[in-house]
Amino acid sequence: MHASNMNYWFGMMELPFLFIAVFFAFLTAYALRGGRFGKGMTFMAWGFLVMAVGHLHMQVEHYYGINILKSLLGSLSGSIAWFGALILTWGLSGLGFWSIYKASRGA
Repeated sequence: MHASNMNYWFGMMELPFLFIAVFFAFLTAYALRGGRFGKGMTFMAWGFLVMAVGHLHMQVEHYYGINILKSLLGSLSGSIAWFGALILTWGLSGLGFWSIYKASRGA
């Protein structure tokens, strides 16, 4: 019982930290105001936002048994949307890192 309670609180503590990280990612992207570093940070911030919303979705499903995507879109389409969100998160983060890498090499 005690371990289960700790898992709940660790899961709930994850969400504010994720959204704080997203906030600072967008703040950093804004501070860089375009350019290759700013463009990369903007891609990463959007990727982190998709990831944070996905983690919120996972917590809702885990603790309340509600799969929002499957409820709205059906089983198959909800699974495809989840997979699409994963690809979007990885793609945006990858583009962001690639852009920052290129800018840091002067390319």
